[in-house]
Amino acid sequence: MRKSADISVSTDPISDYQNIVEYAKQMQGLAEFLHCDVMNENFVQKNNYDYGLIKTINRNSIIMLDVHLMVNEPTDEIVKYIEAGANIITVHYEAFENKQDLVNVIKFVKQNGVLAGISLKPSTPFKDIRSFVFNCDLVLIMGVEPGASGQETIEEMYDRVREVETFRTENNLNFKIEFDGGVNAQNAKRLTELGVDILVSGNYVYSAKNRKDAINKLKCQD
Repeated sequence: MRKSADISVSTDPISDYQNIVEYAKQMQGLAEFLHCDVMNENFVQKNNYDYGLIKTINRNSIIMLDVHLMVNEPTDEIVKYIEAGANIITVHYEAFENKQDLVNVIKFVKQNGVLAGISLKPSTPFKDIRSFVFNCDLVLIMGVEPGASGQETIEEMYDRVREVETFRTENNLNFKIEFDGGVNAQNAKRLTELGVDILVSGNYVYSAKNRKDAINKLKCQD
């Protein structure tokens, strides 16, 4: 397993849009990605921003944009996130009533030179998305119920990481495993050793007095 994971710092703890742009500038060179949590109240009970802010962040920073769409039926807006400068676009399995639409979105994202990710809620079994991950660049495992920052990791989700890593290895697949929810200095090493390639951090990094040190701790480099 990897000794160090990449870090994707989340926008979720930040309510002011201008502060998100400033945070992106501060994090470039420290974190590998800015995890842009996009919510519009039809998938989770929270509404924040859309592709417009993604475009603004992209124009004002050089950090890689890891866009996580927590929205239902996002097909029609995918092209706008690509045009806005997303480097990764992750959609939720549960967000598509017609799963052929999910297949088409993954294909479209990849055809446009953007990495395609799939995510699932803690309550959704991994077996439900197995057939889709063969065509994905990334699998985002939610360690908490999506929609609220600051939750503690659900213990059973460590087993999910192990399950996904085993599936990846047994099938000789190369998708990245990303983990979002309750990531901190106490569980970062455990998650990395289980096979996580990208750790998403919201409150832990954002609220730290020294954000560089916090990121180094997540990378187990303190």
